[in-house]
Amino acid sequence: MTLRHRRVHYVLSTHWDREWYQTFQQFRFRLVKMIDRILEGWNTGELQGPLQTDGQAILLEDYLEVRPERRAEIEQRAREGKLVIGPWYAMPDEFLESGESLVRNLRRGRALARAFGGQPSRAGFCCDMFGHNSQLPQIYAGFGLLGALIWRGVNTWDKRSLLWEAADGTVLPAFRFGHSGYCTFAHQTRGTAGSPQSQDPQWIGEQVDSQLAWDAECTDTDPMLFFDGCDHFEWDPTVYAVLAERFDEISGGFELVHTDLDTFVTEMAAQADRIQTRVRGELREPAQHSLVRDNQWLIPGVLSSRVWIKQDNAVCETLLTRHAEPLGVLGNALLGLEYPAGLLDVAWRWLLSNHPHDSMCGCSIDQVHEDMKYRFSQCRAMGRAIVNDTLLRLAANVGDPVEAGTTRMLLWNGAQQAIDGTVELTVDVPAEWPTFNEFFGFEPKPGFRIYDPEGNEVPYQRLSQAMNRPSERVFDRGVLQQFRVNQVGVSLPVSIPALGYTTLTIKPAAPREPTRYPAVPGLATSERSMENEHLAVTIEPNGSLSLLDKDTGQAYTRLLTFEDIADIGDGWFHGQAVNDQWYSSTASPAAVALVHDGPFVTTFSIRTRMEVPAAFDFHNMIRTPERAELVIESLVTLRPGVRHVEVHTTVHNNVLDHRLRVLFPSGADTDTWLADTPFDVVERPVALRSDNHLYRELEVEGKPQRTWSAVADGTRGLAVISEGLLETAVRDLPERPLALTLFRATRRTVNTAGEPQGQLQGDLEFDYWIAPLSAVPASAQQRAVLFGLADRLACGVRWSTLQAIDGEQVREEGGLAPTDGLLRVEGPVVLSAVEQRTSEEGAPALEIRAFNPGDEPVQARYWTHPALGCVRAIETNLEGTPTGTEYPMEDRAVTVPLGGKKIVTVQLMA
Repeated sequence: MTLRHRRVHYVLSTHWDREWYQTFQQFRFRLVKMIDRILEGWNTGELQGPLQTDGQAILLEDYLEVRPERRAEIEQRAREGKLVIGPWYAMPDEFLESGESLVRNLRRGRALARAFGGQPSRAGFCCDMFGHNSQLPQIYAGFGLLGALIWRGVNTWDKRSLLWEAADGTVLPAFRFGHSGYCTFAHQTRGTAGSPQSQDPQWIGEQVDSQLAWDAECTDTDPMLFFDGCDHFEWDPTVYAVLAERFDEISGGFELVHTDLDTFVTEMAAQADRIQTRVRGELREPAQHSLVRDNQWLIPGVLSSRVWIKQDNAVCETLLTRHAEPLGVLGNALLGLEYPAGLLDVAWRWLLSNHPHDSMCGCSIDQVHEDMKYRFSQCRAMGRAIVNDTLLRLAANVGDPVEAGTTRMLLWNGAQQAIDGTVELTVDVPAEWPTFNEFFGFEPKPGFRIYDPEGNEVPYQRLSQAMNRPSERVFDRGVLQQFRVNQVGVSLPVSIPALGYTTLTIKPAAPREPTRYPAVPGLATSERSMENEHLAVTIEPNGSLSLLDKDTGQAYTRLLTFEDIADIGDGWFHGQAVNDQWYSSTASPAAVALVHDGPFVTTFSIRTRMEVPAAFDFHNMIRTPERAELVIESLVTLRPGVRHVEVHTTVHNNVLDHRLRVLFPSGADTDTWLADTPFDVVERPVALRSDNHLYRELEVEGKPQRTWSAVADGTRGLAVISEGLLETAVRDLPERPLALTLFRATRRTVNTAGEPQGQLQGDLEFDYWIAPLSAVPASAQQRAVLFGLADRLACGVRWSTLQAIDGEQVREEGGLAPTDGLLRVEGPVVLSAVEQRTSEEGAPALEIRAFNPGDEPVQARYWTHPALGCVRAIETNLEGTPTGTEYPMEDRAVTVPLGGKKIVTVQLMA
């Protein structure tokens, strides 16, 4: 009988959490020593093969910041293949960042590998992510990666070989790590650090043989993997010496070789037809088996821990992809401004350096998350600088110069859909402009009129004012000038193209001339209700909402009910206390105030006061008998013509150890619900698994979303759209309430006796919209509507205000259209990116990336601005390499087909 020849790939790595139970700088102190020792091992010959840099490239940036004198040595080892770098820039979570951020992360990591002189890894390493999203195989394939290496979220403890199918049908072979995940080899073969047996060559050899025998049974393909890379582990010269004696020798049918993940994945992919086990879509199975068999944990609570991290991240992602990058393209096309590639690159670096999974997940020590605030602030500052400068220059060059004694406002819409409705703006009125008074002069009001690009006066609803506020302008050569303005909040109807702008002219009224417009009919119908053409909203005495969908006749009650329970967990898990009570705002007192009422916007304020336990008593394991008043203030807004209700909630959090959710009973007769995830829409069962009680790790209600969740049947339902709130559920109750987690406040942090900042004390603010549904959003078109609402919520409207003196500083030739747009999209697709790239030919190209949220094929038609001069359209992969497909362009437009759930990137060029 001929023995089967099986190559066993020993891969030396580490799993380097950049920050976690120690800060980034503390871990970097250790990182520098680790890489120094690796380089020394290669120099002495004691270490023969390559080092895999944990699937991420940022480690080498961190190292060279301390050891710049060793750059040449790092580059030499990268060229030799001794350093196998990437494919990620920083090892992310797969659900907490947008799909576009995952693309930029991989793109940056691969570019950095090349910058060091190496070839980026083609192994899709994601060893420690807390579950895997449904489109990762498609994303990996879009970068030419050959396979994936996974662990959490999959209970196939006795199978190393899997075929993983993405939502679009892309299939990649995957290696599923063993009992202890990516630490299996370290735990089994290296033993406990410092123990005598871990330095005993005979014992090490026996452990190697034992692992060989077990893995051989679990692996369908000939190639097998010994992955030596546990959390912050360095290479062990003693263990390595024992292994080195076996390198390149065949014994018992096994050939042990020191290679890298790329070599292993290449050989695994060549035998993909042998793999028997297939998994599909997102992988989020909670841990099922006993620790004796498998030590994987899904760890789902990270979706809602330290919610400010998720909110700040969402703001930064939108700032870069919906504002700074498209405006950079438009400024370059219309004004010849340099595309701010360098500034954008740095802004993305700051953002991506917050994306390591233990950072974004909110499961580290307090100081780690304090450090993240600075990185987010740097990203925001750079993005805003790009946006503000471009808007100012566009405004200055519209039509004729700004007339003296007037003000021009340029409004920017970064969303995929045009705006044709009411928006709120803050008008900076020069403090010296005239005012008028009502009655006997109780309060001066700035008097001004607003005109659209055609010169038509635009009526507005005055919402607020703050008089004589400081403002400033910085001239092009750095001179600072301070001045005073009266800031007036207004609501008014506007029309702004998608990814485009429009302009308004503000003129002073005559002295003491009132500038008023009809305030009736407003949308308020009573002291606690409001109504437009489609919806009627009533505020109940307990602060909840009753909503009537006038188009369908369906009524919804008890919306905006708050639920508070104990949380004795940490950043990883929502801890469910045995001795707990669920508190509801159902019987809470509420104060209602009408804040704004007019033809353009109506807003009610609801102040709900819940009496809940002040904290959790960890000694007696009960919530304390002391009560605290948890005050929740919600601004509920309705506009004319819309089919959704807007909510802005502020929680004055003075309570410890708790979770707060907001509930929306849907009344839908259904067993499934929908949520968006990166590049996809996922359907999930309402009910938890029937054998949940048998699992080691309980399945929990809360599941991931990016921006919206929906539950509906054939006649009624609800969608809730939000920004930076990533955990939702549909409770398995008759009314099928959709539950949106606002936050979890916890005291436990890893390896400490507890820290305060996870308790999130103080004011916490949340934005979400409620939209009734008349059917299940099953088609791409129906889903695109919900994505459009999420886009509008996230993008808002940005503007620039300038007077004549501002325009004089930055005006070029002028003559820009008063209303214009960069790109118009037709078809039920969701934009992910609009940016300028350099094509393979070296020419500037407009890169557009979109995905199809439905299962059936669709088409997208892109209409581009004439100034771009686009005449060619080529499809590329996610890295920007042409796929060989070219689409004809006619009259600046191109039609691009997208298969079901496909992500498609095109570059348009002159």
